Amino acid sequence: MGALEETPRRLGGGQSRCPYCGLPQDRVATLEYDWVMLEPDMAPPAHTVPAEHRWIETSDGRVTVYGVCPPDQFQRCRIEHRLACPAQSLPDLWPWLTALRGENVRRAERDEPRPPPEQWPDVG
Repeated sequence: MGALEETPRRLGGGQSRCPYCGLPQDRVATLEYDWVMLEPDMAPPAHTVPAEHRWIETSDGRVTVYGVCPPDQFQRCRIEHRLACPAQSLPDLWPWLTALRGENVRRAERDEPRPPPEQWPDVG
């Protein structure tokens, strides 16, 4: 049995650069302790996002897909960066996503791609 820590360890996320477009993406742990790359600074109302693409943040900072239909009208969610990535071909899933992808094209053209951070979070 391991030593009891005074405060529980949290899975540290962080940001890295998308290998396709060079824009930042948030690295967030799922309830299953896998990782998902989410679009930073984007929390649309959950009812505007198809159920299979809604990532809801839990109190411990992890995320899970939230397929409840219909969601609470005030619930916010996150989406995967790959859906908003301007360098990946995807179908038009919903109108505001197309607008976000267009904005990300403009951001990628203005922003100099930087390498991902050297230090990755401790997940051990």
